[in-house]
Amino acid sequence: MRIKPTSLKEIAELIQSKFIGSDNHIITGFNEIHRVENGDVVFVDHPKYYDVALNSDATTIIINKEVECPKGKALIIHDEPFTAFNTLTLHFQPKNYSSTNISASAKIGTNVTIMPGVFIGNNVVIGNNCTIHPNVIIYDHCIIGNNVLIHAGAVVGSDAFYFKNRTDHFEPLNSCGNVVIHDHVVIGANCTIDRGVTQNTIIGKHTVLDNLIHVGHDVHIGEMCLFAAQVGIAGCTTIGNNVKVWGQVGITSNANIPDNVTVFAQSGVTGNLEEGKTYFGSPAGEAKEKMKEIFALKQLPNLIKKLY
Repeated sequence: MRIKPTSLKEIAELIQSKFIGSDNHIITGFNEIHRVENGDVVFVDHPKYYDVALNSDATTIIINKEVECPKGKALIIHDEPFTAFNTLTLHFQPKNYSSTNISASAKIGTNVTIMPGVFIGNNVVIGNNCTIHPNVIIYDHCIIGNNVLIHAGAVVGSDAFYFKNRTDHFEPLNSCGNVVIHDHVVIGANCTIDRGVTQNTIIGKHTVLDNLIHVGHDVHIGEMCLFAAQVGIAGCTTIGNNVKVWGQVGITSNANIPDNVTVFAQSGVTGNLEEGKTYFGSPAGEAKEKMKEIFALKQLPNLIKKLY
């Protein structure tokens, strides 16, 4: 989430917090830890992740303990960094819900077909030659390229599945990112694509999503990818180009799937994969090796009979 350059002192005053660093230290954005950039604020509230946050590209860290401040960075000390982060993102991007089917602030290109029941939120941008089927919902700030086809019932830009476990409730992290869908993408019926927590969820050119696929927050999908029905992709996963993922595959959060990978149906991807390889099983492994394992397991009953 980009903001106009704002001083550390101003940011700290908004959440009534002590800070360590120069009053004039400049902040230019807010980001969740997996997508931080220079100039960003990030939050951390558990000692396990202090070093990750302090050594990240973020130059300002909201933290719940006074620690040594890395050179060139700044700290904001707050008892509840998660809540403080929410306060700040809501300040810079207040909620402003549209009350019409197509917001007046939406920018829609030429030769776009919008069927009955479609909702298009504030500041949405849609390119040329797109077709949007009935009951599609496109949340605020999402960007749709040219020649995009979105089938009925798809939801683009819903909130991230990101919660803080409190004693008596789950506190949601405010989602202030968006979804960017590039040219010639096909989105199947009843797909759900979460917006980034503070940045973009991205789907690259010529990628095709079958029906009933879920794409989590801050996922980056490359070009010419193909996903079969009921694939679930958890947040912050990065997928390269020419990747094929078959039906009912589950992909863990923050995984890296490089170019030219194929994942066979009903596999469970629990970590990073290697470029150009084919995977199968849960946890997913190289397909040939997994097939050998299955064949070996089938031999066990006969081996046990021979032994006894």
